[in-house]
Amino acid sequence: MPRVGRIARRGFLIGSVAVAGGVAFGAWRYARPLPDPFAGRDAGALNPYVLIDADGVTLVAPRADKGQGARWLQAALIAEELDIDPATARIVPGPVSATYYNRALISDFMPFAPTDTGWLAETARGAADIPARLLGWQMTGGSSSTTDGFDKLRQAGAVARETLKQAAALRHGLDRGDLNTAEGAVILPDGTRIPYPDLARDAAAMPPVTQVVLRDRSQWRWLGKPMARADVVAKSTGTQVYGIDLVLPDMLHATVRMAPWGGTVARLDPVAAEGLPGVLRVLPITGGVAVLARDTWSAMRAAQALDVEFAAPDTAGDQQAIWAALQAAHDAGDIDSRKRDDGDVDAAIGPGDFTAEYRVPFLAHAPLEPMNATVLVTDDACTIWAGTQVPDFAVARAAALTGLPETAIRLENQMIGGSFGRRLEIDFIAQAVQIAMAVPGRPVKLTWSREEDFAHDQPRPAQIARVRGRVTADGVQALDLAVASPSVIASWFGRVASAPPGPDLSITTGAWDQPFAIPHFRVTGLRAPESVPVSSWRSVGASSNGFFLGTALDEMFAQAGIDPLEGLLRLCDHAPSRAVLEGVRDLSGWTGRDAGQGRGRGVAFCLSFGVPCAQVVEVQDTPQGIRLTQAFAVADVGIVLDPVNADAQLSGGMLFGLGHAMNCELTYRDHRPDQTNFHAYEGLRMHQAPAVQVRLLENGPLRGLGEPGVPPAAAALGNAIFAATGLRLRDLPFARGVRFA
Repeated sequence: MPRVGRIARRGFLIGSVAVAGGVAFGAWRYARPLPDPFAGRDAGALNPYVLIDADGVTLVAPRADKGQGARWLQAALIAEELDIDPATARIVPGPVSATYYNRALISDFMPFAPTDTGWLAETARGAADIPARLLGWQMTGGSSSTTDGFDKLRQAGAVARETLKQAAALRHGLDRGDLNTAEGAVILPDGTRIPYPDLARDAAAMPPVTQVVLRDRSQWRWLGKPMARADVVAKSTGTQVYGIDLVLPDMLHATVRMAPWGGTVARLDPVAAEGLPGVLRVLPITGGVAVLARDTWSAMRAAQALDVEFAAPDTAGDQQAIWAALQAAHDAGDIDSRKRDDGDVDAAIGPGDFTAEYRVPFLAHAPLEPMNATVLVTDDACTIWAGTQVPDFAVARAAALTGLPETAIRLENQMIGGSFGRRLEIDFIAQAVQIAMAVPGRPVKLTWSREEDFAHDQPRPAQIARVRGRVTADGVQALDLAVASPSVIASWFGRVASAPPGPDLSITTGAWDQPFAIPHFRVTGLRAPESVPVSSWRSVGASSNGFFLGTALDEMFAQAGIDPLEGLLRLCDHAPSRAVLEGVRDLSGWTGRDAGQGRGRGVAFCLSFGVPCAQVVEVQDTPQGIRLTQAFAVADVGIVLDPVNADAQLSGGMLFGLGHAMNCELTYRDHRPDQTNFHAYEGLRMHQAPAVQVRLLENGPLRGLGEPGVPPAAAALGNAIFAATGLRLRDLPFARGVRFA
């Protein structure tokens, strides 16, 4: 089908607003039309998100799907306004384009607490479109897919619908206002049904109808109701095709053996590996060695046979040295950030008041689908097939490696088999490009071994928190929390682009921004030197600060004889968060820590990614160990777009957090983790998982749920263990201190 319309030519802009002021150049850059993501392609694009041709409707879902159903939900937002069943559409990730920039992600980077609705905070959030549009990041992360797409995707569907109606009206000499749509067709007043594909050519050739009114929630057919997601069938039956399943004609296979992070190859003798059946070449790549073979098995056998020695980097590579560096950061007191400093903490806390120190370990992302990427390099182009959360960064890196312009790099984003932040990295894609450059004209699939994945993960950082506080029978009067950590932001940006200046607020996220009215409340971030490169792990800084703060408050409530749920309610000064706490009280039937003979209950709360979330865990102290018997989670997401998937996201996040709190850690020796595979990095076992009851509230603004279920889980469990046994665990994982049944 010939191309019938281009977005740039028609000046079609979604989600943009005019801004006043600014220098002329900046204003022009912001206001100029977004690039047409389908320029030069044979497609009938009504806008960047809707393509209609003779084969039907294609919906573009630009945020990556890592198993959370993001691709389907994005399509459903469009389909709701377009009047089609999303199951009837072809859903694709679309090309890499700045048109698909993520405004919500940039808005969440603003240094304001989610509960801050003051003029300055709201103005800054409103202006986030400017830097977001200028940066053009097509990034998936921060539970932002839903919030970013809620308006713009529905607008895209509505614009396409009204433009199709306009095409039908012109064809039949009718008024657009007299036409309706239903099930992928325009309905004329006499009942004549015109399928969208029959109108697509006319619609794409005319100026789009951009003045649209989005449908009221009461009119929704798909959103807000349990959706029979078509993607669940493939994901549940083993038929989903992920990047690792890709097969191309004449494809070669590769794997790598890498030096410790920052290390180099000191000596290499490739003879033994090259002599193995199926092996084609041994190649040096940045920081390691690649083996190219006719199949993955031969490549991995040869990688193990390599005679290679690596030189370690000049950084702390042993766990004790890493802990010592974190302690030293506390002792030095070099402040990276202090976003919360209410009252006079030093005057309010004196000798004999509460003090404690907490530790969390490095945590691996450990997605089930190992790192992989397939790349074809020719003289004038490079094509990448990989699952990534940062496709634009991957394209830029491929251009730099190949010397080709970015317009010559094409990335086909694949369905991702788990990420938890790992696919924010592009190291495996860059390696695949390097290897493919050695055999131009033939596609190469790079597959990491599981051991290489553990060894070269960029984990959640190990951290140490120190807490001081004063509590009376009236509640918490003062709290001083200091967290020492290497910077995730500096580490990650340093690898994929360039590290920004300024503090790293992720070190204290989930602590300074909590809706607690403590008269004297201080939260300090201390930046420790980087040993192992670190990265965003599901819920980022809140994953550890939810444990630090949630446990410290519970300890202080216990010291003063205050019921912990009542204590949290006394502190909370944010209405939606209070409703969440009251919700988990009611859902769990909370009557206190004591849940009966040998049983205890723990409660914790964390507001992360704009979502207040409270959880209660009940445990039983049995002769076989601690058994998790019940769990409850309540969160406020503003609008529940798919109750089934929202329940799964919240309960899944909680179980993810519980499993890691119980069992998981990476400990380093000679710059490599002791844990080389899942046998030494056990998540939550099926028999250990409690039944989780979920309740979703809709009092706050619309938010995403991929990450907020994680942060309260560790504290709720630790507080429950204390309630059942009297044992206070301040270090993760808890399996260091107790045995789990």
